[in-house]
Amino acid sequence: MPKISDERKAERREQILASARRCFAEHGYEGATVVRLEKAIGLSRGAIFNYFGSKEDLFLELAFRDNARLVQLWLEKGWEATLREIATEEPAWLGVYLEIGRKIRTDPNFRRRHEARAQDELAPPLVAHVRAAQERGELRNDQPAERVAGFISLVANGVSVQIALGEPIREVDALVEFVRAAVAPPTDPTPSGTPRRTRLEPA
Repeated sequence: MPKISDERKAERREQILASARRCFAEHGYEGATVVRLEKAIGLSRGAIFNYFGSKEDLFLELAFRDNARLVQLWLEKGWEATLREIATEEPAWLGVYLEIGRKIRTDPNFRRRHEARAQDELAPPLVAHVRAAQERGELRNDQPAERVAGFISLVANGVSVQIALGEPIREVDALVEFVRAAVAPPTDPTPSGTPRRTRLEPA
């Protein structure tokens, strides 16, 4: 039997992922049975699981890739572009993607696998990016970079939930403006440590 080239293997892997994503989006994680995956991908289960050990492995790779894509977008174009990207994501896929939360809560092994890869590969560059923005005066620096990144990520997760529930974000510009106000560096020129005067204080 002739060997498949590395290039062909990479193409086949991408084909599996793209088709599986559509299948998960249409049927949900549980509903995307192996039979449905075979039909959607156009390959036998043996061929599919030659590249991914199980349906869970396949879904984990898709979830990680989506996270990695958004983190890369954040690194290259900023958190605002990332929020806008999420706001236009396919609702059906986001609904499936949110199922990962249920598995994280109910399956300790799945939680360990998901968190280990995300924390090792995605979190460090994102936190470093936010810290550098703080040092340049582009983001507030009265909180650790981890908290600022965590806050923006929390907003992004909220956007995902709303869209997955079938409620589009109608005023994305307003959302971005609110987040910008929350993470922007202070504009008050009062030196640090100097108490601000209020209207009730004597001049």
